[in-house]
Amino acid sequence: MSITLPPSYESHPTTHIKLSHHPPNTPSPTPVIIITLNRPDKRNAFTSTMAQELEWAFTTLDRDPRVKVIILTGSGDTFCAGADLEIGFSVGEKGKEKLNLRDYRDSGGRVALSIHRCRKPTIAAMQGSAVGVGMTMTLPAAIRIAHTPSKYGFVFARRGITMESCSSYLLPRLIGYSRAMYLVSTGAVYPPTSPHFGGLFAETFPTKEGVMKRAVELASEMAQLVSPMAGALNRALMWRAPASVEEAHLLESRVLGHMFASEDQKEGVGAFFEKRKPEFKCDLDVDGPGNYPWWAEVDIDPRGEVENKSKL
Repeated sequence: MSITLPPSYESHPTTHIKLSHHPPNTPSPTPVIIITLNRPDKRNAFTSTMAQELEWAFTTLDRDPRVKVIILTGSGDTFCAGADLEIGFSVGEKGKEKLNLRDYRDSGGRVALSIHRCRKPTIAAMQGSAVGVGMTMTLPAAIRIAHTPSKYGFVFARRGITMESCSSYLLPRLIGYSRAMYLVSTGAVYPPTSPHFGGLFAETFPTKEGVMKRAVELASEMAQLVSPMAGALNRALMWRAPASVEEAHLLESRVLGHMFASEDQKEGVGAFFEKRKPEFKCDLDVDGPGNYPWWAEVDIDPRGEVENKSKL
């Protein structure tokens, strides 16, 4: 699929999200891009429009060599209040007796997959409370930073629905099955410092401003000091891990052997000895190991309908 990179993300038209360069008002895309859920009057409640815009943003940023790190945050006092319950839930088209569940795709899941597949690390700066899809969309992020006074939770069972956004896969792998079972079984909300979350939140801050300030600090540091290729491969080695420790050893050895000979390795070591910031230039698509990707991509798109089938 071809991707058109915009000359500026700030000027790209969006409805339910806002795209910003850092520093702001920079005419062209910067190494750090900020995505803001932008429905403050609705507590940034999730909509199909927001889902489509987020999926486009992460899919495009993945391919943009000008961008190194992404920050995902919310406008106002809430990160995301979950799905917009005033709009409600629907599957398929109205008026049809049978719903084609075979072809239904959870929109939150498509967003989570776009973040998961994006090779640029995402920092979720959760400056306010989050529930439901507001929580699950952040699970593929590399780092989550929370606001200490706010509340967070996986409230699905209290709304009569089930887990979404790939959270049944991601959540227990991030915090363990016991904690995940507790959170989804109670459906309650807790402060981010609750032991029920384990290490889900890397850091917490008492003010909303502190959350965003720390996210920008981390993003700027990562953009300057981390090899994009090495970072993407490290995350893939964990999320796309083989089934046994022996297979992990073989896979790591092949990837590491390739990286030993890479220009980024030479630059990283040279910058360390010369006490300067590195200038990493390797492109994973061009300079990555020959076995990348080492997993089989799953096609999640539904099968298309055959037109004019009756005339054949």
